[in-house]
Amino acid sequence: MSETAASPNAAKPINPLVKLALEFGPLAIFFFVNSYGDRWFGVAEDRRIFVATGVFIAASLIALALSKLVMNHLPRMAIVNAVVVTVFGGLTLALDDAFFIKVKPTIVNTLFGCILLGGLYFGRSLLALVLDSVLQLDEEGWRKLTLRWGLFFFVLAALNEVVWRTQTQDFWVAFKVWGVMPLTMIFALAQTPLILKHEIKREGAAE
Repeated sequence: MSETAASPNAAKPINPLVKLALEFGPLAIFFFVNSYGDRWFGVAEDRRIFVATGVFIAASLIALALSKLVMNHLPRMAIVNAVVVTVFGGLTLALDDAFFIKVKPTIVNTLFGCILLGGLYFGRSLLALVLDSVLQLDEEGWRKLTLRWGLFFFVLAALNEVVWRTQTQDFWVAFKVWGVMPLTMIFALAQTPLILKHEIKREGAAE
């Protein structure tokens, strides 16, 4: 075998649509079970959120297993998400209280924000550890991008608190699924000028 042959443990390339399905699928299932569980499966209206949470846990774990199968490795974010969904979803079911699944996004986004900004405080751009295989930025670029994402996670945490405390449960579920994802994509696209400005060109790239 050639020395340049790929390692059997190397990550496999994945179709972007498949990747999106693995990441977004469990959330979409959570939304549909919560929204239509009473009509399609005869679930009592006041129990929909609990049934949806149980299905959400199962779907998240299945998506994690499929990620390993398809990509030959487990993305850090997918691992964190599956663990947190299982813990907070499990608390929701065990204590029969939807509070835990509702505050899960607040806690997770606050945690991510603290990790990123805490890393900057100690002089490390931790976002580079996650994205260095995708992006090649100079030190200033990583610092600015990490700062922006850290602050964005705090914004998401605050939005989640406002929505679940002031709106109906169904509105919160819809916002969690159909609001947060577009906001995140728009924010990510808005970072394109920063990325282009601080990108380090790979050797051999076309001039």
